[in-house]
Amino acid sequence: MAKYTAIVLSAGKGSRMGSSVHKQYLLLCGRPVIYYTLKAFEESPVDEIVLVTGEGEEEYCRKEIVEKYKLHKVTKIVKGGKERYHSVFQGLSACEHTDYVLIHDGARPFIEQEVIRHTMDEVQKKHACIAAVPVKDTIKKVDENGKVEDTPPRKSLYMVQTPQAFSYSLIYDSYQKMIADGREDVTDDAMVVEAYGKVPVYVIDGSYRNFKITTPEDLEMAEFMLNAGNPGKGVCS
Repeated sequence: MAKYTAIVLSAGKGSRMGSSVHKQYLLLCGRPVIYYTLKAFEESPVDEIVLVTGEGEEEYCRKEIVEKYKLHKVTKIVKGGKERYHSVFQGLSACEHTDYVLIHDGARPFIEQEVIRHTMDEVQKKHACIAAVPVKDTIKKVDENGKVEDTPPRKSLYMVQTPQAFSYSLIYDSYQKMIADGREDVTDDAMVVEAYGKVPVYVIDGSYRNFKITTPEDLEMAEFMLNAGNPGKGVCS
């Protein structure tokens, strides 16, 4: 039977949040944002979770999140790197004898079980797939002076989310090649496979609820969503 590992990234600093506390550790209804993300994968069919944290945060995550909330599928907590792609590679290097990996941003706490399961099903067939949703708004390409250069057709545009799932050997080998090349312009894992994997990457249905908490407004929206799911209970009060 195939083994699935979720790599949850919790090493970002979240400068746009305007807080001294990293966004993944900000309290959302009394619990850290990263708790909700890890809980979703704890309750999913994945076999294990590798949590990637910022340097010096490993023990805090172990005691105050993993042990406190009894997240038994978290088998390893590893130190991340300077950039996101460094952290991903650290997480990949910590995986043992796995077949597929689902790489997910710790600041996306509303990942749904249906999306996780669908990702797991599709990666077995396609080897590289990413959750995404169609763009709702018209997108403009502009130059450095703010002048509109082009309006790409909306029907071909998607907002990419996580999880991004891959056959383990495919993503690990692709990352090794990218790092050997010294490339630093990578913004997501699919880009690495697109450049070095020599296989197509497929989009699968994500969810508009699966947004990334980046700004104070996002945190307010997240609290609203949690309360909306528990009418009359006031979970955030």
